Amino acid sequence: MEFCYQSYKALLALLKESGYAFRNYHNYKDAPRCAILRHDIDFSLARAVRLAELEQDAGVSATYFVLLRTDFYNPASKAGTAALQRIQSLGHEIGLHFDEKAYGQTLTSGKIIQNIIKECGLLSALLETPVSSVSMHRPSKAALEADYQIPGIVNSYGKTFFHEFKYLSDSRRCWREPVEDIVRSEAYDRLHILTHAFWYHDIEQDISQTVKDFVCSANQERYQQMAENITNIDSIFPKDEK
Repeated sequence: MEFCYQSYKALLALLKESGYAFRNYHNYKDAPRCAILRHDIDFSLARAVRLAELEQDAGVSATYFVLLRTDFYNPASKAGTAALQRIQSLGHEIGLHFDEKAYGQTLTSGKIIQNIIKECGLLSALLETPVSSVSMHRPSKAALEADYQIPGIVNSYGKTFFHEFKYLSDSRRCWREPVEDIVRSEAYDRLHILTHAFWYHDIEQDISQTVKDFVCSANQERYQQMAENITNIDSIFPKDEK
């Protein structure tokens, strides 16, 4: 499967043709054959919005997991909150993407659950809507095996979603298994599909080009941020010099 929007739309169409209903972590039990679409937002809110719009056009809803503690974007900024609200307005759920390593120490299970509840509360307050699902960011072996039971919050890494579902992921821009073949086989009644909006483009491009373009685009973004906070920035640093 290519990492472009046309291929992703084809995957959604294939899921529909194969009889899969699109569900989330809260309502999957009402469909005998279903697929949960999950997106971890690791780097770019703008890319997430683009994929959310594509899914809405296809009549599909998904869950987008947001990092609170990251150097790549700020959910609490005006633009960041607007992006998340845009995703919600398209019919998608916002969940918490929790990074245990952000706390800089080996945490007990109880402390991890406490911090998940705290971050979900912060994100809920920011969006003025309940946040009731969580996914782990680059989870440790211990986190994968823990099956955390969190009051009022569904853990997407819980055993239910790995033992009762067929899990498929495009982590590091690589499908570990042929996702389209697995869907066509109709061998599994429940699919749990993780994709990262960051890897998808109008046309296929390799991982090196994707990362290079993202790093280089930081100049443009930082200049725009400065322009919004410094009057007549062009007199200080002409735009064509950046």
